[in-house]
Amino acid sequence: MIRILIVDDHPAMRAGLSAVLRAEPGLVPLNAAASANELWPTLNRTKPDVVVLDYHLPGDDGLVLCRRIKRQLAAPAVLLYSAYADASLMIPARLAGVDGLVSKSAPANELYDAIRRVARGERVLPPVSRELLDAAAGELAPDELPILGMTLEDTPLAEMATALGVEAIDVAHRIDRMIKRLKIEIPAPRAPG
Repeated sequence: MIRILIVDDHPAMRAGLSAVLRAEPGLVPLNAAASANELWPTLNRTKPDVVVLDYHLPGDDGLVLCRRIKRQLAAPAVLLYSAYADASLMIPARLAGVDGLVSKSAPANELYDAIRRVARGERVLPPVSRELLDAAAGELAPDELPILGMTLEDTPLAEMATALGVEAIDVAHRIDRMIKRLKIEIPAPRAPG
């Protein structure tokens, strides 16, 4: 059984996703959270294997929350499930430690497969293209490029710090700043009328 926590700010999406996952053998949606404030008590109480996390949330976005989740001992796998799951999200998602990235428009079987794979410790992320790397390099400082390279090679934080001759906390703060510069901005919904 794979225990799943759903984090999405839309009640209909939470309910629908929970129903879809409950219908699939071996997947057990434990609970759902609508925001970062609801995430932490629910995460600590339920101890899921996988967190299915929306990118666009009130307050902290999915990348910030993923970074915080991944800092916990025995952190669950994090699957970013978003309408914005395209190439522009790939590098910030990798920096945030996302284990998988699935579009909300993907068929249910693709979501099921991704959940099972990240629960086994696999990554479900498309490769990073040369164009994305070049675009990211244009946004980052020269001393951040080695961090990006090591992140894409799955180098542990402690090894990055040793290679750079700094403390691990310094590398973590630099990664947080890199994510802020590289993440995509989602336009706010327009008011009706």
